[in-house]
Amino acid sequence: MINWFKKKRKINYPDFWESYARQFNDKLSQDLNSIRFVVLDTETTGFDYENDRVLSIGALSLKNSTIIVNESFEVFLDQHFYHAKNVEIHGILKDGKQDRITELEALMLFLEFIGNAVLVAHHARFDINMINHALKRHGMPKLKNKVLDTSVLFKKSLIATPLSRTQEAYTLDYLADKFDISTKDRHTALGDAYITAIAFLKILVKLKAQRNFSVKKLLR
Repeated sequence: MINWFKKKRKINYPDFWESYARQFNDKLSQDLNSIRFVVLDTETTGFDYENDRVLSIGALSLKNSTIIVNESFEVFLDQHFYHAKNVEIHGILKDGKQDRITELEALMLFLEFIGNAVLVAHHARFDINMINHALKRHGMPKLKNKVLDTSVLFKKSLIATPLSRTQEAYTLDYLADKFDISTKDRHTALGDAYITAIAFLKILVKLKAQRNFSVKKLLR
């Protein structure tokens, strides 16, 4: 008799991916103070997921409403092309002095750093998609982490009234101005991650003050 129901062949991913993936076997804690958040930002050659590349990744670790100063992450990636207009924004030159590593090396280090943390970014979809496309180029699945977007969270923290309507989206510069956060290192991956981290902590305070706040709702 022919067996029409063949077992799905197990894909053998690299050891560093398997080590990362195993950390998601346990459920995420519902105690907000015990959850590790990683706030991240990327600088890229452009905005095309297929054709553009990540130039730099910066990230900070948060726990118990505190930035863990000795847990930061910053890498610069070796890439072959740069768009002049974007160089004017992020300042990363093709022949810059920063030490560069390969895309695969950067992904390995990034996965090791984030573990099973909840990821936070401003307009997170772009950063996460850029990283996921990089993973795909090296034969790996998408990131498994929960992801929060500070633009979306800030909007949820506002109380809409006839005199004060919410916007469709909020820029990082808007949040920096709103919460009086220094933009000295704006448009560097680690600098933007820092601004996002401070904004996230401010937004969390506003969200926790809402009557219907819960960790489950936050991470939904």
